Amino acid sequence: MRKRTLGLSVAVATMIAAGAGVVTALPASALSGCTVGYTISSSWPGGFGANVTVKNLGDAVSSWTLTWSYGAGQQVTQAWNATVTQSGSQVTARNAGYNGSVATNGTASFGFNGSWTGSNPVPAAFSLNGVACTGSTTGTTPPTTGPTTGPTIGPTTGPTTSPPTGGSGVPSDAAWVASGQWDTWTNNGYTLNNDVWGGGAGPQTIWARTGSNWGVVANHPRTSGVKSYPHSGKTLNRQLSSLSSVSSSFNVSVPADGDYETAYDIWANSNAYEVMIWANQHGAVGPIAESYDSNGAVPTARNVSVGGSTWNVYRGSNGANAVYSFVRTSTTTAATVDVLAVLNWLRTNGWWADVTIGDIQFGFELSGTAGQSNFTSNNFTLTYG
Repeated sequence: MRKRTLGLSVAVATMIAAGAGVVTALPASALSGCTVGYTISSSWPGGFGANVTVKNLGDAVSSWTLTWSYGAGQQVTQAWNATVTQSGSQVTARNAGYNGSVATNGTASFGFNGSWTGSNPVPAAFSLNGVACTGSTTGTTPPTTGPTTGPTIGPTTGPTTSPPTGGSGVPSDAAWVASGQWDTWTNNGYTLNNDVWGGGAGPQTIWARTGSNWGVVANHPRTSGVKSYPHSGKTLNRQLSSLSSVSSSFNVSVPADGDYETAYDIWANSNAYEVMIWANQHGAVGPIAESYDSNGAVPTARNVSVGGSTWNVYRGSNGANAVYSFVRTSTTTAATVDVLAVLNWLRTNGWWADVTIGDIQFGFELSGTAGQSNFTSNNFTLTYG
């Protein structure tokens, strides 16, 4: 979705209300004004998609909470890049762990899907951290007609939109193809997310036969900063001590050139913690760390054998949450990982306590590609108990 702003490292972990941190709203004095853009991006009988962009006109904030009320019975059903909850007509959106800091005149964006009956008017007012957004409020109402069906969330087949020009690499038997920035699809318990988030990103198309067999066709410039994190994954919401097993296997095909890594992205304690497990990497990428030298990030622990492989482990922070990165000492495109053993290693070594494991995602964190490139998850499984 995903998170970090450090150029050579990480990607955003987008989610179904995924990867979002629960924060405490700042005092009203921390803001002097804001504007909100609320755009209904699609509409179909009984449902709609919306994008929200809030601009901070006051002092910089390190976390945000946006609230509004619906007047026609609308209900939020799914969200990304924020945690969105609803009580009656009142809706509350809280920043994710990676997008809480908003500078003066800066913006934060998120999206969601919702349901409606009868009518779907734009909310009349918004408040940011308890301060009414009176600078101006802009909105777009849904079209009077829309597609005959809504987006696919849960079934085994999805929309089959065409990839962008030059989007070769999408198999003809794909059940789902999408090119939208935050497009998602759920299949057989796995949720896929196209997750294009970095500034200066190029075109990216995600496709899937299933939640386990999927791929990405991308063409991102090789400039600083992570551009995207297309991924598949599951939401556990389980306390670490309650888990008897968490195991995953993968088999991927990646290009010979580019700036990327194949990685798990795991969130805990409402995104207070982020764990990345790097299977392979290429080019100008590196983990977040406490210290750096002329060779890049310096590991906190070296040659740690856990979970079926050997890793260099890095400990750091992206400014919003702690980040722990396990970078395989020998890269691979296929392996089985005892994820629970990795998570318990962090607890045994005092890096965290008995945390609640939220989302476990697996995908490709892309900082740049060597022209149009194909990344494929030939198979990915995640089981837990």
